[in-house]
Amino acid sequence: MPWKNQGGDGSRKPDNGAGDGNPWGAPPKNDNPWGSEPKNPWGSGPNPQDIEGFIRGAQERLQKLGPGDVTPRVGAMVAGVLALLWLASGFYTIDPNQVGLNLVFGRYIGKTAPGLNYNWPGPVGDVVKLNVTDRNSIDIGARGVPSLSSLGEAPEESLMLTGDENIADVKFRVIWQIDPIRPEDFAFNIKNQGETIKAVAESAMREIVGRTQIQPLLTAERKVIEPAAQAAMQAILDNYHSGVTVLQVQLLSVDPPPTVISAFRDVTSAQQDRSRFVNEAQGEANKIVPQARGEASQIQRAAEAYREQTVAEARGQTARYLKIFGEYKKAPDVTRERLYLETMERVLGAGDKILLDRAGALPVLPLNPLLGGSQAKPAGGQ
Repeated sequence: MPWKNQGGDGSRKPDNGAGDGNPWGAPPKNDNPWGSEPKNPWGSGPNPQDIEGFIRGAQERLQKLGPGDVTPRVGAMVAGVLALLWLASGFYTIDPNQVGLNLVFGRYIGKTAPGLNYNWPGPVGDVVKLNVTDRNSIDIGARGVPSLSSLGEAPEESLMLTGDENIADVKFRVIWQIDPIRPEDFAFNIKNQGETIKAVAESAMREIVGRTQIQPLLTAERKVIEPAAQAAMQAILDNYHSGVTVLQVQLLSVDPPPTVISAFRDVTSAQQDRSRFVNEAQGEANKIVPQARGEASQIQRAAEAYREQTVAEARGQTARYLKIFGEYKKAPDVTRERLYLETMERVLGAGDKILLDRAGALPVLPLNPLLGGSQAKPAGGQ
């Protein structure tokens, strides 16, 4: 088969048989078997299409060569080019939210930061890229729906036994991310990471719900259950050396089982009505009892004041009587007359007074107008 020589200008000339056995003719000065000027197969940059075209052209030329036509030097150069291409394929980039784990023969040798990095290309080396800053969520008891109103049912996950031997339907969400300090633990220590985290979350929640009564679970214990479940999950995952950080546990819903939820709501409504009636009665009692106590205290103070007044008046009259009795012993006649006059003054002092003549026919002088009292009445009006 006639071989053609490729000159420095890229033109092909027929073989004149004057060569020295080299199928490419006289070697050029730069000893490049592909032409007079070495060409960069990557062009101005590592374009994959240029590399593939170069490799295909090299394969076509090698196919045209016979067993005796490839010299050791050409074979070494081809092997060197292929080795450089293979080594160049070891460059890789890591995104800002990622961490790269370098492997050599399947053994972990270190992690790399975001940017351009290098590791041995395959099959010698490999790189595992992990999104360490991304937040991931797993729904337990629900089928990955965003809103509570459209929660998908998964009773095999959500039905849990409470501390008072009731059953609660608990749906919750776990938000987690890969530990950026130990991402190799996440990649190599556990298998099926998502399923493992889900199983740990369900186990931790069942343990906490199993220690809680159903009534507090439905009302006041939610704020306590969420951090407790997060701490329990983190402890288990740390024990596994899983390289997972639990960021938050959110209770989506806590209800009785669907088969008894209507009856349970009736019981809850009755309990709420009872509490409302008790509160109303307590409020009425708080209003009436102090009022009654105040009135009783007022009556008691009035009675005590009346008693003191009556006792004081009785003592005063007793003292007055004793004084009068003492004066009466000294002058009985004078004292009797004075008592008579004082008594008549006290009795007749409040009535109308009219002076009459002896015949008693006509009033002589009405005294009340003169004393500031009412008009005198006629004699027949007494």
